[in-house]
Amino acid sequence: MTPEEFRRYGREVVDWIADYIERADERPVLSRVAPGEVRSRLPASPPQDAEPFEDVLRDLDDVIMPGITHWQSPGFFAYFSSNSSLPSILGEMLIAGLNVQGMLWQTSPAATELETLVLDWLAEALALPQGFRSTASGGGVIQDTASTSTLCAVIAARERATGGRGNEQGLDGRLTTYASREAHSSVEKAVRVAGIGSANHRRVDVDESFAMRPGHLAELLAADRAEGRRPAFVCATVGTTSSSALDPLREIGELCREHGAWFHVDAAMAGTAALCPEHRYIHDGLELADSYTFNPHKWMLTSLDCSALYVAERSALVNALSLTPEYLRNVASESGEVIDYRDWGIALGRRFRALKLWAVIRSYGVSGLQEVVRRHVALAKEFADWVEADSRFELAAPVPLSLVCFRHRGGDEANQSIMDRVNASGRAYITHTRLNDRLTLRMSIMQERTRREHVQRAWELLREAANEVGVGG
Repeated sequence: MTPEEFRRYGREVVDWIADYIERADERPVLSRVAPGEVRSRLPASPPQDAEPFEDVLRDLDDVIMPGITHWQSPGFFAYFSSNSSLPSILGEMLIAGLNVQGMLWQTSPAATELETLVLDWLAEALALPQGFRSTASGGGVIQDTASTSTLCAVIAARERATGGRGNEQGLDGRLTTYASREAHSSVEKAVRVAGIGSANHRRVDVDESFAMRPGHLAELLAADRAEGRRPAFVCATVGTTSSSALDPLREIGELCREHGAWFHVDAAMAGTAALCPEHRYIHDGLELADSYTFNPHKWMLTSLDCSALYVAERSALVNALSLTPEYLRNVASESGEVIDYRDWGIALGRRFRALKLWAVIRSYGVSGLQEVVRRHVALAKEFADWVEADSRFELAAPVPLSLVCFRHRGGDEANQSIMDRVNASGRAYITHTRLNDRLTLRMSIMQERTRREHVQRAWELLREAANEVGVGG
């Protein structure tokens, strides 16, 4: 492809993306293809000779698009949305064009220094503790997802608990880790990958709001220490996946200090809410944390992948993850005056993710991002009011932010049928969880383009489905 052809096709692709975003609401939100259908419509072997890019764009429309579930649709209320925005998409184009490998400061100083600056901007915008700033003892780094951020925190905790011997000699099986029963599955996966093992991972009970019970955590910590085990890592969740529950950070953090355990806070979805002063209560006690992560690619309009990980002591993370072969040695790194982000994560290769985050923050401003959060929270509160006003439905959990957990009073079968009917309509997509072992519907209002009419339409679909199911009053 010549530069001139690139210009021509590039304009076509930008127009395609703009049309897609503008008309996303016209497509069925949930893909309707059968398993294997997309692959069956494509050649089994790669082309021997070059094909015109027009053919790629044609197959994109004819073959790929039917197999897409439209996460950017304003009718997408499932999971936690992988949000994006037009400035972020343009940032992704620039990332791809520059194609920087930002493993070292030397490999592109701007990539490193912009990442440090943007994460300091975020720390200020979210009112995070001063220790998480690069100007203090800690700092931030962009990982791909919160799963990786948590894994890095577990490894740092492991090495602190073993005095660095975990990397040198392996583990003796005495380390223990803790998270609530409602914590994300990535926490236990990180414990497995880090070599601590699921058998040494404790699931802490939750209260009636599905938040961790500090009293039960205290019992587990004391019992493990009495048996000669070493509590190494505790994860608290700010905004659990099932119900958006908020673990009590201060009480958990004080227990971690008492027992010498690393305190990690997973705020993957909910952390963005702290852009608004009225929601910063979710971080009460965060100054006690050793690490903290949240995902701008969920609620902060930055396209996948972009997870911010902060540590209070960067030396603990760097010491756990740094390994320097001769071919990476250079004067700047050995001067100690620069950050090499390859020491802050698992991968050596690093995309210039800070560029799209920078583009989003500058294009919206903090006030624009606050407006998005406030609009979604207000819509969730209104939806919750509609649920409470309908005698056939009930709320299943508190609604602190933009996730509403609710269910039909007719039981699991009725709720499953209602969800299936709504999703089959093509106009909305919701998912479920289990709370108190009862199937519960989730309405996650996070898509940037979602407005009141889209939420109202989803509620009408839910009511119609309840009428068709024919249970309740």
